This record gives sequence, structure tokens and C-alpha cells, in this order.
Amino acid sequence: MTTKRWRIAVGSDEAGYEYKNAIVRDLQQDPRVEVVEDFGVSNGEVTPYAEVGLAVAEAVASDQVDRAVLVCGTGIGMAISANKVPGVRATTVHDGYSCERSVLSNNCQIIALGQRVVGLELARRLVTEWLGYEFDPSSPSSSKVGVITAYEQRNATGPTVCG
Repeated sequence: MTTKRWRIAVGSDEAGYEYKNAIVRDLQQDPRVEVVEDFGVSNGEVTPYAEVGLAVAEAVASDQVDRAVLVCGTGIGMAISANKVPGVRATTVHDGYSCERSVLSNNCQIIALGQRVVGLELARRLVTEWLGYEFDPSSPSSSKVGVITAYEQRNATGPTVCG
């Protein structure tokens, strides 16, 4: 468990709007959280989940925030989008064990939840539990995460200019 004070981003598309708002409120009240940045849509706004997932992941990759929570209908699209940003590890979580292992085994900075597949109280509980986990760089999982990081660094490409 950690005593760190987190800077957290929360983002959603319209399918995750209600959960996003509840999670933002919870995080604003949590003493382990220093800052909450809301990247989600406003009521009635329609934005592709990928735009939100990418923007939040870029905030994590640039160290604007430490971690993030993404919410869409299933959590899957948000996790896929976020994982396209170099240096980011994101995954869906749906139970306490996947939440714990996302950090302790995989050093994920982003968890994604599905408003259509996880109940609200479970989603809120998972976020609360997730705040208490911190990756141990001396753990046996560190070398496994290192394989991912090394691959990403070997295959990094610069920005592509369209037009």
C-alpha cells in the first residue's frame, strides 16, 4: 500500500458520463489525491472514446498526472486507445484481483472501466482500492514490464505529419 498523493485524470465518453462524475467526486474527497483533472465529456456531449483515451494517456505520458481512470461502455476501447501512447500501460479492470495485479504485476498507470458491464458501487470501490497500490521496481514483475518498455523504446517513432 502507498502513502503517495496522486495527481489523477479521469475521462469518459458519453457512455461513461455518470460513472465518471461519481468517480471524480470520490477522488476529490480522497486524502490520497492531490489533484483531479476531468477530461470527460459534459452532459449531452458526444465525443469518440478514442479522443478522450488518447488525451488522458498523453497527460500520463507527459507526467501532467500520475495515473488515470477512463470510463466508456465497456472500458475496452478506452484501454486500447490509451495503449497507443508510448510509455502508457492501460487495462480494463472488473474485480479486485485484476485491479491489484494491474499495478503490482504490470505497472499500469491507467485503469479503464465499463459503465455497461460493472456496477457503480463496484467501480467506485475498484478506484478506491487502486489508489492504494504502487508498483515495486524490485519485484519479479519488474523484468517483465521491462521487456515491454524495451520493445517500445526500440520501436518508437517520431510524430507523423499528415497533409
